[in-house]
Amino acid sequence: MRIDIISVLPELMASPFQTSILKRAVDKGVAEVHFHQLRDFGLGKHRQVDDEPYGGGAGMVMMVEPIDKCISELKTQRTYDEVIYLTPDGQTLNQKIANTLSLKKNLIFLCGHYKGIDQRLRELHITKEISIGDYVLTGGELAACVLADAVIRLLPGVLNDEQSALTDSFQDDLLSPPIYTRPATYRGLSVPEILLSGNSKKIEDWLHEQAVKITAEKRPDMLQ
Repeated sequence: MRIDIISVLPELMASPFQTSILKRAVDKGVAEVHFHQLRDFGLGKHRQVDDEPYGGGAGMVMMVEPIDKCISELKTQRTYDEVIYLTPDGQTLNQKIANTLSLKKNLIFLCGHYKGIDQRLRELHITKEISIGDYVLTGGELAACVLADAVIRLLPGVLNDEQSALTDSFQDDLLSPPIYTRPATYRGLSVPEILLSGNSKKIEDWLHEQAVKITAEKRPDMLQ
């Protein structure tokens, strides 16, 4: 998988891809992540990428021309499955979206800034709009890192135990059941006996029951 991320602050995103799971994916060649400084496509000697909105109002708008030039140049080099705009008014990211995107080959992430992008970019290039929650960040960079992490960790060969991703919360529309490890008893609290029984079928049934119970308590909306 290749992900191209367009941003006015690409340096903000460097660290997450230099550690842990994301670094492993890049080092193994399972994922490529390339950052593109939007100001390289900016206008004039000051490399302008934003301007005042038509019709007045507070804030600045990301201009159509620099972003169009950047995306268009990338599209001359390869075919992209999705051009994704990270924006608060996009579809809220969930596990199903991450699963779907993990099956793609080439993706572009556009990080919003200021009051957002010129509407014409949505008509020209954007194929999907994604939000990571009902709140506003300074820019789309952190959201792009969240989306990349959610997608890349699902790629074959990234996790040491590939079955681990299949048992994560939300994969089966349930939250995860409680989990335990050694010691079996700690400060008077014991691991449920069923987990020590060695009976795989009973353990599986118990884990499912607990997942349903926890989901009903914490996220009843998921059971609807």
